[in-house]
Amino acid sequence: MTTSAESHADDPIPALARRCWAALETLHVVAYFAPEPAAAYRALGLSGRAGYFASRSAPMGPVPAGVTVATFYVFAPALVQRSILSAWEITTPVAVLTARHTGVTEALHRVLGEPDIGEALELARTACAGLTAPGRPLYAGHAALPWPTDELLALWHAASLLREHRGDGHVATLLQAGLDPVEAIVTGGLMAGTTGFMRTSRGWTDAEWAAGEDRLRERGLLGPDGLTAAGTALRRDLETSTDRAAEIGWRHLGADGAARLLELVRPLRRTLLEGDVFPPELLARR
Repeated sequence: MTTSAESHADDPIPALARRCWAALETLHVVAYFAPEPAAAYRALGLSGRAGYFASRSAPMGPVPAGVTVATFYVFAPALVQRSILSAWEITTPVAVLTARHTGVTEALHRVLGEPDIGEALELARTACAGLTAPGRPLYAGHAALPWPTDELLALWHAASLLREHRGDGHVATLLQAGLDPVEAIVTGGLMAGTTGFMRTSRGWTDAEWAAGEDRLRERGLLGPDGLTAAGTALRRDLETSTDRAAEIGWRHLGADGAARLLELVRPLRRTLLEGDVFPPELLARR
């Protein structure tokens, strides 16, 4: 008789799903690091972090700043609210989405050229067809957008859907684990070796960061040399739970399709990493 543990060990989807997500994530984050989208946001009058928060939340429409704060879980509320309020005083979600798509399209074609991605796009769209929206607000906003006609941008859109679907699920696992936003990025940064990037990009003050570390020490999750054994185990369990909640699209695609998509996307990922899109501190993590 086959046990459930043996059945899980024989299941290729969990590992394939994570590897596919990681490969497509490189495509998605072009929107945040390439110069073309940033220039498109500046042309609208958006400066600093306003372009990031406005472009990522624009698919939800002109919702109150508090909604964006709630969905951008690990970012300091003051940073998100300030950025969103200034953005919607200057421009509109529709204009920001147009700028985002224009900038991403220009960046992808500049770096990748005109690759034949028809098969990869078909596979990615099949994975996206298996995703569900309940409980996933950022994903739902992106899923309501029409599919782009440009194939490279459409593949980026698929990567965005899969990414935001997984991200919404990750927030749910953080809540279930009882990790508040600061505790989440402190533990996540230590686990992934991204503490410096997280401290400079998420908007928390030194006092807020230190208070979060104190709370983690009280819970036995943080020690003098970093995460304790309990903290490491918690983060591993969180990633496993996040992966499990994100598997639905990959199961819809199937193991063979996921493996083929990974094979097709890897060269695109490699070209992007070898280009001038990403800052050195980000490349060190990939």
